[in-house]
Amino acid sequence: MNDLIGRVLSFEKQVFPNQSALFAKLVNDGQSPKALMISCADSRVVPEQIMQAGPGDLFVCRNAGNIVPPFSNHNGGVSSTVEYAVMALGVRDIIVCGHSDCGAMKALMNPEGLERMPNVAAWLRHSNAAASVVNECYPHMEDAERVRTAALENIVAQIAHLRTHPSVASAIARGQMTLHGWFVDIREGAILALDGVSGRFATVRDDRPLPVAVPAGQRLANGIELLEAAE
Repeated sequence: MNDLIGRVLSFEKQVFPNQSALFAKLVNDGQSPKALMISCADSRVVPEQIMQAGPGDLFVCRNAGNIVPPFSNHNGGVSSTVEYAVMALGVRDIIVCGHSDCGAMKALMNPEGLERMPNVAAWLRHSNAAASVVNECYPHMEDAERVRTAALENIVAQIAHLRTHPSVASAIARGQMTLHGWFVDIREGAILALDGVSGRFATVRDDRPLPVAVPAGQRLANGIELLEAAE
């Protein structure tokens, strides 16, 4: 802890003076982040580092298992963060970011150790769809690969939950929202992104287009209304 405190002093004396103009601008003009990232709380995954983001670039929500509970009238921190990011800040990109060696996914696939952690067990119920997919569709996988697969399927499940939020649903319908599913391989330093067309993850590379889970594009169920709007 003393080491971390020392870094705070370093921020005050060395980092802040070089960025004081930026912080002043952010205070005067307010924030306008480019994206919302919903990531795991794991200390080994740092959203700002992954995105090479500076102050004001990224709106971040972290929790165990990068979970997005389905929308309900019950207030929650993730739901409130999503709503504020979309409706108040105008964020048009949301990233659900999981990672390798995830403790939450280990607990999801091996829940026997959760007897003394009832809150964690209850929270992980929002990932039950991912566990069911792994158990039913990947029956012959060994433990480590099951956990990795659970992390991937959990990203898919949480994006589905995200789409139940009214602010997100309406932004998607207007063509003003793009959803991303990312997986960070900690050991390899690689990012995998969900391709919504194939349903699979592909490594992000600079010589290929970025795979996108739900691309921006107007989606109105009433085709007649869509046609009239286009005219």
